[in-house]
Amino acid sequence: MVKIKSIHDLERIKNQTLEKELKSNQKKVVVGMGTCGISAGAGEVMEAIQDEIKKRNLTDVVVTPTGCIGLCVQEPLVEVTVPGKEKVAFCLVDAAKGRQIVEQYLVNGIVNEDWVVNY
Repeated sequence: MVKIKSIHDLERIKNQTLEKELKSNQKKVVVGMGTCGISAGAGEVMEAIQDEIKKRNLTDVVVTPTGCIGLCVQEPLVEVTVPGKEKVAFCLVDAAKGRQIVEQYLVNGIVNEDWVVNY
């Protein structure tokens, strides 16, 4: 367990984590699973995304939950990070949109701008 004793420790850990992510070729999908996300259907969204990734045999994608992202009115929120590109946050995602995000963005590199939230 890492003990954080100062802001410098926190900055060092942040920089190490960012450096690791830059070196990684893995795509990352983060689903907002705070109380507001869960009540808006984030559990079903996460299951649909994981299922679609499995069906397509995508081995370069990691799916993780996170707590509240901070835009409750836009939940469920899904943030997708692709190496070499800016993070994209999709809002009001349901299970069908989650599957389409996998197909359109993770597989084909196409961002549906109608679903993107900028914050």
